[in-house]
Amino acid sequence: MSVLVVGMSHRSAPVSLLERLSMDDTVRNETTTRLLDQPALSEAMIVSTCNRLEVYSTTDSFHAGVSDVLAVLQEISGVDAETLRGYLYVRYADAAAEHMMVVTSGLDSMVVGEQQIIGQVRTAYQEAHDKGTVGPRLHSLAQSALHVGKRVHAETEIDEAGASMVTFALDRALEQHGWEEFGGKTALVLGAGAMASLAATHLGKLGIDKLIIANRTRERAERLAGHAHEAGVTAEVVDYEDRASVLDVVDIAVSATGADGFTIDADDVPAGRTAPLTLIDLSLPRDIDDAVGELDGVSLVNIESLHKSITSRDSTSPSHRQAQEIIAQELAEFQSEQRIRDVVPALTAIRKSANEVVERELDRLRGRLPEAGDKEFNEVTKALRRVVNELLHTPTVRAKELASHSQRVTYDIALEQLFGLRLDAPEDAPSVAVEATALPAVGRDSTGTIFTIGKDSN
Repeated sequence: MSVLVVGMSHRSAPVSLLERLSMDDTVRNETTTRLLDQPALSEAMIVSTCNRLEVYSTTDSFHAGVSDVLAVLQEISGVDAETLRGYLYVRYADAAAEHMMVVTSGLDSMVVGEQQIIGQVRTAYQEAHDKGTVGPRLHSLAQSALHVGKRVHAETEIDEAGASMVTFALDRALEQHGWEEFGGKTALVLGAGAMASLAATHLGKLGIDKLIIANRTRERAERLAGHAHEAGVTAEVVDYEDRASVLDVVDIAVSATGADGFTIDADDVPAGRTAPLTLIDLSLPRDIDDAVGELDGVSLVNIESLHKSITSRDSTSPSHRQAQEIIAQELAEFQSEQRIRDVVPALTAIRKSANEVVERELDRLRGRLPEAGDKEFNEVTKALRRVVNELLHTPTVRAKELASHSQRVTYDIALEQLFGLRLDAPEDAPSVAVEATALPAVGRDSTGTIFTIGKDSN
């Protein structure tokens, strides 16, 4: 079994497509269940953010695994397979492990070094763990990736360049108006989740005079207002249904709710309003109707506009290079641990086989030496087992060493040659990092057999 990643991000796909594949908690749970129903997949977790949708799974068949993930994404999203293949990327085996570490560290984010992604990966793992869709492979990889992310943020200065999407959006709003901070301004925050809370916190740091908070669950809005009060920021709560009533008194509105429909549309903005109004939409699917941005005096900053203005560049800064070195170090450690784990079943089989030989010989001796007493026979038993342990110690240690450093699995063949065993030891899957369009289209017939779909096939 090897880890497979099939996904798309701000690097590979337009916002309109990411929006169609965006998953809330219910859809994520449904999708992971469907993934495990596929014959080639055995574990699954999904990372779904405003910038990416990635399916992590385990499979023993690369092409079949990709086909099964693609089929589920097509079914869930309603996007046709050819469109999906045009924007998806695929990572497999070691390349999949490296990809998760890079993503979790924030090096693949729209704003390089942002810290939100590590929490989003942790949440995705925890949800999958609670649902029982992750097994030993994804558990080990997720824990390693989260460890890497912590190291990168603790041991490098990448955070200095790693503002979150929230902070970048607010900085963009300041630039649009030529403001240095939000002193004397009032802001409406829609939502009370992680993104909305971060927006409220950062608005406070940037000197906002007053916060007005609305959320579908009023209790959560009141809790967020309480946190603002503790930070010395004036805050009040309005009912979610009354959110449009305060648009005539705020200077900025930030929406991060994940609602099914728009939280703000053009009809919500007061017709007689003369002061400039900045709206920031941090949700995917979008919270704020694009038509609002066409109104006089209204500026709209949303994920799509941020995509056009930010590039997650390959940095040559010392902190970025240091982060890459940490990832390389931790990836090598992870690969070594996985190969050692893979060789353990073979070593267990050897010891089992040797112990069976010892027991057969002891049974034979009991029959041939009936006059031997229990004391003498116990000494013979201990001696035989010591011999076996001594004989197996060196090859056991050597096999683990070979496995931990081997780029190709040859240790199983060596063990078979040395001990005359037939082992079904796993082979190292070749590391693969490609775009989905580079892979042949495959399908399953009525018997579940995988077949390649030619260009001229119907």
